Amino acid sequence: MNPKRTPQARAATRAPRTVLAGADLRRAVEARARLLGFEAVRVTRPDAVPELKARLPAWLAADHHGSMEWMVERADQRADPATLWPGVRSVVMLGMNYGPEHDPLALLARRDRGAIAAYAQRRDYHEVVKGKLKELGGYLSAKGDVRVKVFVDTAPVMEKPLAAAAGLGWQGKHTVLVSRDLGNWLLLGAIYTSAELEPDAPEADHCGSCRRCLDICPTNAFPAPYQLDARRCIAYLTIEHAGPIPTAFRTAIGNRVFGCDDCLAVCPWNKFAAVAAEGRMAARADLAAPPLAELAGLDESAFRVRFAGTPVKRTGRDRFLRNVLIAIGNSGEPGLAAAAEANLSDPSPLVRGMAVWALGRLVPPGGLRALFNARGFGETDDAVRAEWRLALDSDGPETTGPVAA
Repeated sequence: MNPKRTPQARAATRAPRTVLAGADLRRAVEARARLLGFEAVRVTRPDAVPELKARLPAWLAADHHGSMEWMVERADQRADPATLWPGVRSVVMLGMNYGPEHDPLALLARRDRGAIAAYAQRRDYHEVVKGKLKELGGYLSAKGDVRVKVFVDTAPVMEKPLAAAAGLGWQGKHTVLVSRDLGNWLLLGAIYTSAELEPDAPEADHCGSCRRCLDICPTNAFPAPYQLDARRCIAYLTIEHAGPIPTAFRTAIGNRVFGCDDCLAVCPWNKFAAVAAEGRMAARADLAAPPLAELAGLDESAFRVRFAGTPVKRTGRDRFLRNVLIAIGNSGEPGLAAAAEANLSDPSPLVRGMAVWALGRLVPPGGLRALFNARGFGETDDAVRAEWRLALDSDGPETTGPVAA
C-alpha cells in the first residue's frame, strides 16, 4: 500500500497557478464585474485628475460643503488617491444602475405623500455594492497576484471625478455623473489596485447648452454650472444637515422627506436609462409614496423597523420626522394638522419645533393661539419657543412657492 501523500507532495504535483497581467487581467476583471451586476467598468490612473488639488480646496474655502466636516478632514486624500494609498497604480471604477420604476417628479404633486429619493427606496447601496466590490477585488487580487482596496462612498475618494476620468460618463452641470448609456442613475464604486492596467479615455462633456438641471432646482443650489452649494441643496438639508432647516428653504422642500431627485430626473440623457436590473436594488413598494400622516406617527422603534436596511435609517428618526413635518406644513391639507399636533409633545426639540412650524401653516391664527395656550405655553427649549413666536406672528396658513435666490 502506498503511503499517504503529504500536503507538500500534493502541492509539488499541482499545476502552477496562472497569474494574469495587463490586457488579460483587465478582460477577466471586466467579465467578472458584469457577472456581478455592474453595468459599467472602466479604468483610470490615480493621477488622472490633477485639478482636484486646486478645485476641492476652493470648494471647501467657499463653505459649499456646509457642515460636512468629513470633507475637510481628509481633503488631501480626496484630491490625490496616492496620498490615501501610495501603492495604487490603477483605479477600477464601476457603476451599478438604480434607474427608478416611475418618474420621481410625478409624486411631488401628491402633497399628502412623502417623496423619498429613488436610491433610498431600496436596499442600502453601501451594503449591496460593497459586497460585490469585495468579491471583485478578491478576484482581481487572486488573478493578478496584486493588492487591492475597495471603496463605496465611505472613504476619502472622489468617485465622480475619477469615474469621469475613466470614461464612465461626465460630470453634468448638476455635478452628478451622466452616462450616455445609463443616464444619471448610477451608483459608483472604486477599486484601488497595485496592478498596472491600461486606462480608458475620459468621456467628453455632452451637456451642451442644456440647463434643465440648473433651472429646476427649487432652492437655487447651483451658483453656476458645474458648481453645487450643498448648503442650499435639498438632499443635503434633509439628510446631512443636523438641526432645524433654515426657514428660507422649508417651503421649497415641498413633500420631499429624504433627498431630492429633481435635477437628476430632468436630464435628457435618461432616455437611455433602464430600470435597475440588480434584484437587491428593486424599490420597495411601501416607500414609493408613503402617507405623511403615517410617517408622522413613527416612534423610534417603528422608524427602525420601517426603514431597516435602507439609507433612510442612517439619518435617524428625529431628522426624518423633521422633514415629514415640513412636508405636512407644505401640504395645504388642514386634515394633516392632527398628525403635526401629535408631535408637540415629542421628546425631540427638533421634532417639536417642526410640528409648530407645520401647524402655523395649517391652522388659523385663533386656533394656533389656543394650541399654544394648551400645549406650548410651558415649552422650555429656546429653539422651539422661537418657532412658536414665528408661527404666532404669521398671518396663518400660507401658500407654497419657490425660495428666493
